[in-house]
Amino acid sequence: MKTALSIAGSDCSGGAGIQADLKTFSAHGVFGMTVVTSVVAENTFRVIEYQDIRPDIIEQQIEAVFEDIPPDAVKVGMLSCGQTMLVVAGKLREWQPRNVVIDPVMYAKNGAPLMEMDAISTLIKEVVPLADLITPNVPEAEKMSGMAIETRDDMREAARRIHAMGCRAIVVKGGHIEGDATDILFDGKEFHEYPSPRVDTKHTHGTGCTFSSAIASNLALGLSLHKAVENAKTYINAAIIHAPGLGKGHGPTHHFYELYAAYFKEKENG
Repeated sequence: MKTALSIAGSDCSGGAGIQADLKTFSAHGVFGMTVVTSVVAENTFRVIEYQDIRPDIIEQQIEAVFEDIPPDAVKVGMLSCGQTMLVVAGKLREWQPRNVVIDPVMYAKNGAPLMEMDAISTLIKEVVPLADLITPNVPEAEKMSGMAIETRDDMREAARRIHAMGCRAIVVKGGHIEGDATDILFDGKEFHEYPSPRVDTKHTHGTGCTFSSAIASNLALGLSLHKAVENAKTYINAAIIHAPGLGKGHGPTHHFYELYAAYFKEKENG
């Protein structure tokens, strides 16, 4: 069985963070493991508070996983401060895992900050070069690239700038750009676009976490980068379209929609 590790924050409401990552890993038939970097008290409409895990506990969690069940892919999410980034980067350099997907989480869906802004330079210097793929949305890509992003041409230019920071590939997610929700992958040589019709819904809590962990799952299963992103795009679109409609704000997506649909269809057919 293939394995994947999420190094990220915990979302007590279950729609984002390590909870979303574990659901996504499971939906792809991948055994999931976690390293908790922060505990976030949040729901679908607000972030109340978060507390970072002690650096030595983060190190020990990573050590515990890698010495026993080395993951086939690693997804890195919420790293709220420079100290956490340095600890995680140090352990990734030590263990040198394959298929490292980094989602540079800076804001919750409601706009609440989840990363100290003075830590972005540490993210760029220490974390980005370790990524086989990094998956910023437009606001995150703007912070990293130092430019405004309003068009797909802007997305491509931001991708070039961030790729030059040392990552092997980058997907700039286009959900904040008007028109179709088109994500753009740049592997250092070529651009690939993944368009999809925009879904008219407020239920998008944890979509970035889910998308990046779906890519990590597909990479763990041995797919190429292009195919992994393509499959992850299809998966997150279905999860959004079939969101269960929970919560007072930006509700969670349906991580197990396809699994449930297949189960009930088989049950109906006897």
